[in-house]
Amino acid sequence: MNIIVIGLSHKTATVEIRERVAFSPNLIEKPLRDLIALDEIIEGVIISTCNRVEIYATTRDIAGGIARIKRFLAEHHRIPLETLDPHLYSHHSEAAIRHVFRVASSLDSMIVGEPQILGQIKTSYGYAAEYKTSGIILNRFLHKAFSVAKRVRTETKIASSAVSVAFAAVELAKKVLGDLSDKTVMLIGAGEMCELAAKHFINSGAKGVMVTNRTFEKAERLAEEFCGEAVPFEEFLQHLHKADIVLSSTGAPHIIIGPKDVEDAVKRRRFKPMFFIDIAVPRDIDQKVDDVESAYLFTVDDLHEIVQANLAQRNLEAEKAEEIIDQEIGQFFKWLSSLEVTPTIVALRNRFDEIRRAELEKTCSNWKDLPSDAEKRLEALTMAFMNKLLHAPTTALKQAGQGGRVDLYVDALRQLFELEAAPEQNEELELEEG
Repeated sequence: MNIIVIGLSHKTATVEIRERVAFSPNLIEKPLRDLIALDEIIEGVIISTCNRVEIYATTRDIAGGIARIKRFLAEHHRIPLETLDPHLYSHHSEAAIRHVFRVASSLDSMIVGEPQILGQIKTSYGYAAEYKTSGIILNRFLHKAFSVAKRVRTETKIASSAVSVAFAAVELAKKVLGDLSDKTVMLIGAGEMCELAAKHFINSGAKGVMVTNRTFEKAERLAEEFCGEAVPFEEFLQHLHKADIVLSSTGAPHIIIGPKDVEDAVKRRRFKPMFFIDIAVPRDIDQKVDDVESAYLFTVDDLHEIVQANLAQRNLEAEKAEEIIDQEIGQFFKWLSSLEVTPTIVALRNRFDEIRRAELEKTCSNWKDLPSDAEKRLEALTMAFMNKLLHAPTTALKQAGQGGRVDLYVDALRQLFELEAAPEQNEELELEEG
């Protein structure tokens, strides 16, 4: 069995491409079921965040599985494969394990050390578990990824300071507007990202916070936490002119702020500058807003410069994290390989023993005047002969199970000796962390 990863991220695709390939969490059941319905795919999990879309899957055919998932992404989002493919990356086997461990540990994030990605992967895994599209391999794999991420955060200082896309947004606001002590912030959305942004803005001295959300109770809860004002979502455009900084992060499938809305707000402010940060995917704010006088629009891609500055101070801690991941990869890959190695060794021995017993029985039944102790001696002889024959292939298979292309050995032995398929593992047992 092989683990494969296919996806795109802020490193390979612009926000325009990423938003076209994003999956809505409210509509994730169908794509998950469609994914594991593919011939080449056995298990599947879909990760979709503002900075990446990735599919984790298991397959017996690496090349076929990767090709099929690429077609799945293109067909599901109605994008020509030749348009999408240049932005996609794929990993398999050990490289796939390394990639997911790094992603979960936030080593592949726009801001290294940000805590959101782990929660996002856990949420995505939760959907896969709920709809039963993950199984023994991906269950164990993602639980191990979570434990690796926890170990990285515990044993390194990679997350010693609060960093995230929201934090980078605050830093960018400071660069554009200067002192924030007389600034009012409007948060559109009341999720984790907006809550984190509110903390950073308040810590940076912002005068006040307005919060709006489709669920007004959520807006009230967050506004109360920061002594701010909750605004009904249907009325937020009427309050837009009060905000110096607008940060939007909703799950809306369409634009919620257009250039005309901003023109009206700017006029009411007597053209006092407004700073817009759109960290939603798909985007909440029309790109044409940036053309409005006294309005400045930035997307997640515009945060890259600040991200680079944060990366520099975390390089040493990231190196320590990479060492931890190297250790954990070996342990998990050994377990993954053992899923096929142990049943194959058992099946191989059973096959040889079946032949040995059949031939021994045939010989003894046709042997007249066979001495009383001869059958026991023949039993010992054939058993020793079988053990000698199987010693080399068994040793080679066990060594392959420590790393390398164990699947080649397993497939070859099963075909050459017509071995039965490997028995199902006990999922409850295999989910235990070791």
